[in-house]
Amino acid sequence: MTDRLIITLAQLNQRVGDLAANAAAIRRVRAEARDSDLIVFPEMQLIGYPPEDLIQKPALIARAAQELEHLAHDTADGGPALLVGSVFVRDGALHNGVALLEGGRIAAVRFKYELPNYGTFDEKRYFLPGPLPEPVLFKGVMLGLPICEDIWHPDVCRHLAGLGAEIFLCVNGSPYEIDKDVLRIDGVAKRRAIDTGIPLAYLNRVGGQDEVVFDGASFVVGPEGAVWIQAPDWEEAIIRTEWNRVQVGSSHRWRCAPGEVHELAEHPEDIYCAMVVALRDYVEKNRFPGVVLGLSGGIDSAITAAIAVDALGADRVWCVMLPSRYTSMESLEDAAGCAALLGTRLDTIPIEPAVAGFTAMLTATFADRAADITEENLQSRIRGTTLMALSNKFGPMLITTGNKSEMSVGYATIYGDMNGGYNPLKDAYKTTVFAISAWRNTKRPKIGLGPDGAVMPERIITKPPSAELRPDQKDSDSLPDYAELDAILNALIEQERSVDQIVTEGYDRASVERIERLLHLAEYKRRQAPPGVKLGSRNFGRDRRYPITHGFRTA
Repeated sequence: MTDRLIITLAQLNQRVGDLAANAAAIRRVRAEARDSDLIVFPEMQLIGYPPEDLIQKPALIARAAQELEHLAHDTADGGPALLVGSVFVRDGALHNGVALLEGGRIAAVRFKYELPNYGTFDEKRYFLPGPLPEPVLFKGVMLGLPICEDIWHPDVCRHLAGLGAEIFLCVNGSPYEIDKDVLRIDGVAKRRAIDTGIPLAYLNRVGGQDEVVFDGASFVVGPEGAVWIQAPDWEEAIIRTEWNRVQVGSSHRWRCAPGEVHELAEHPEDIYCAMVVALRDYVEKNRFPGVVLGLSGGIDSAITAAIAVDALGADRVWCVMLPSRYTSMESLEDAAGCAALLGTRLDTIPIEPAVAGFTAMLTATFADRAADITEENLQSRIRGTTLMALSNKFGPMLITTGNKSEMSVGYATIYGDMNGGYNPLKDAYKTTVFAISAWRNTKRPKIGLGPDGAVMPERIITKPPSAELRPDQKDSDSLPDYAELDAILNALIEQERSVDQIVTEGYDRASVERIERLLHLAEYKRRQAPPGVKLGSRNFGRDRRYPITHGFRTA
């Protein structure tokens, strides 16, 4: 039995399915933390999380088991033991679990008991729950190993405490959502620690995986609810924790020596960091050389360009202005000013020759029809085709710039401004776009590669938004004020409220009914939209899964 443990928490990124790279990261940390007794890695560290249907490939499961055996063999050298998350097969069923690797062997395995099946999670599709877990004996210390969702309910921690657990080591793959860090610490972890009287180390992964992003922000809390250690968010971190068995009254308890308590990103920096990390990892993990985007002189493309520069650096961001006859001199100046502040390449490719060509081509067919939204959308589709041509010819991924307000009501052109491989703003309402733009124009994110200070001319933030597809066009011609629109959309989407409920808050019934109708009509567009990072509780795609064809309305 020991009275002192050095436990290292490895807050790492992962690449789903890249077992060799994930195992190499485990070995790298082990080499750096040789004075540790135990090194703990995030949930599914070996496989990557979430693996989705990739986990159903027998070859992946077999290779993961083989890689885990190799990692176990490494521990025969007398160095640190490892706690590694992976997938396990028992009696023909898949389990999400963790393995203690010690002394050259797999010394113990514990399975996840609570399987989340809501929002972004779909674990009951793949796994069977394990039995209520027993503690693992390590160097004479009883370790409780709840896995992620296991601490969001009281049963697992109470069960472990009843069997003599002395320290909780909780490994996680907990995606970012707005205000979730507060919920994890105050709403969950502290409650489990206080309820059981057992200290809890919470380890989370960091990095982007398609439409979800993980913020890290691992921590250690004591049995009285005090935060003993707070790791940084949005960055990889190796956290060395020192634990000592101390006398408390007539019994012995484990205490973690207080460590560094990092300040976490506040709102709206947290949202901005989520976009930066998600885009960076999407580009890097899919091996794109950089990104290209249309820079219109408006706020959506300006903040998207800033996010891209903070994620990748200015030399990997290519901005293109695609003016038409309706593009104002103000927009041309603002796009140039934005590119200059960010330090990016800016090319200008007028679309008027293509517009004239399509107009001539369609003149006979359109002869008996007045000009309408068709001609507006044609301009957008010409821009989309042009940007995709640049992407195809030179290799950078096209990123699109539509925000959640526009995507909700269909104020976007399919096969036009919706073209692209990724959309950082997909889950950001227009009011959020204004907020992060104002913030970024005065502050630089701690993880950003872009410049200090302003990243766009102030006029971009203050001028009325416009698609500039017809003379003197303004977004307000077609949509309510964004503050009102976003409030109604939030009620319809995030809160799933009915028209009647929203009207009781003072909103005009006709306006609410129209927005609900547009929301449902635009579902077919959203199904064909590129992926984008999840920010709130009900993003399109992973959380909110509506049929395209249905006849239900709440009005």
